[in-house]
Amino acid sequence: MTPRLSQATLSSLPAQVARPAYDRAAVQTGVVHLGIGAFHRAHQAVVFDDALAAGDLRWGVVGASLRSPGVRDQLVPQDGLYGLHVRDGDGAAVRIIGAVQDVLVAPEDPAALLERMAAPDTHLITLTVTEKGYRLDPASGALIESDPDVAADLADLSRPRTAPGFLTAALARRRTEGRGPLTVISCDNLPHNGTRVLDAVLAMAARHDAGLRDWIAETCAFPATMVDRIVPATTADDIDAAATRLGVRDEGLVLTEPFTQWVIEDRFAGARPDFEAFGARLTSSVAPWEDAKLRLLNGAHSAIAYLGGLAGLEFVHQVVAEPAFRTYVDRLWDEAQTTLDPPPGLDLAAYRRDLMARFANPALNHRTRQIAMDGSQKLPQRLLAGCAIRLDRDQPIDALAVAVAAWMRWQDGRDDAGRTFVVDDPLASKAGRLVADAPDPAGRARALLSIRAVFPARLAEDARFAEVVVSAHASLDERGAKGAVAALLETAA
Repeated sequence: MTPRLSQATLSSLPAQVARPAYDRAAVQTGVVHLGIGAFHRAHQAVVFDDALAAGDLRWGVVGASLRSPGVRDQLVPQDGLYGLHVRDGDGAAVRIIGAVQDVLVAPEDPAALLERMAAPDTHLITLTVTEKGYRLDPASGALIESDPDVAADLADLSRPRTAPGFLTAALARRRTEGRGPLTVISCDNLPHNGTRVLDAVLAMAARHDAGLRDWIAETCAFPATMVDRIVPATTADDIDAAATRLGVRDEGLVLTEPFTQWVIEDRFAGARPDFEAFGARLTSSVAPWEDAKLRLLNGAHSAIAYLGGLAGLEFVHQVVAEPAFRTYVDRLWDEAQTTLDPPPGLDLAAYRRDLMARFANPALNHRTRQIAMDGSQKLPQRLLAGCAIRLDRDQPIDALAVAVAAWMRWQDGRDDAGRTFVVDDPLASKAGRLVADAPDPAGRARALLSIRAVFPARLAEDARFAEVVVSAHASLDERGAKGAVAALLETAA
């Protein structure tokens, strides 16, 4: 039987595998991370591991899952160790990350997580809980007070259930015990993520203690960030193949690409690592970087996911390998790029070339179905924001509308060949009912436009927007994804 990766089996790894050279027993916990999924382990945890490797041992990570014990069960038997497999072309470089010291499961013991968040040596709380994990209305940014877990936290913070609830309760304890403020860093694809998370915490705090609300607003820091690294889901086959190559079984391994980027607003409430020394960029304004990433990378990813998924293509690289889809992505970028105000240092032409090369990396096997998850939470910032700006300028949105319509067509739960699938989205039930009750494709599209959590009234009620999206949806329904894209490109030729 192949042994598990652990501190005891590190020495048995092949010589080419990089591993922690610092004394893990001497590491302090400076970071608590909420939502310790694959993206954190391939991105922020690597930066903290770099800090530890450079000799600053304050930046160990205690991760927490707000839902299930899956990651805890992967990592705790491995002493928190896992392999980062960076794939490019035919090769893969493997590095063992040692920054994670422990993984807590919040529903099992919320008090233990709160104590760790409130500990004196904790300086940073980072989050990757996905857009839906903040329990914010995508259109307004306000807490969804009808959500049962939000309602519970608004009434009582003794056993928090949500990310805003845990943040508020931990900050309350720090204030009461005189342990000082914290820096809270959201690393999710929310527009203006720092401000939105701060507003959610302030709204939660105000329900419990006006003084706490003021203390958080005056002393704590919620910097905006932009994060970028493609991290496909790890499969059982990936784990089996790595075990054969390395001689140890790593249930927590993550796969990623060579590219990584972290842009952080230079605003902190206390100690922090030397982020810039480890590749991050500190800036006074994250918004231009964030907009470029959301509308170019993420917007294209969503379009690729829905169109490719409808066409029966499993992986991103398969989608962009088809000339028509590749040309369509360039058309989408042509529209989205006009809505951007790029910051100094961001060459949009080079950025687009790099993005296409990243999408075409066959070693990643990034699944369209993975990207398609939670689309109702992603559409506003990835696609609809660009639509609104272009319509305000009386510019066409033909390519953007096809991507929006592809999300609508995805709600049918069947691809162009008639194969059914489960729509993985927090609004799937509502969208499914609207689609089922509509008499025809145009009716289905117009019914989905009524979902205000996705489509704000000023956009949904704009006849120009509705007309082009309904038309694109009809084309997708009649011709399929490949045919609809071909028709769009033929019209534009």
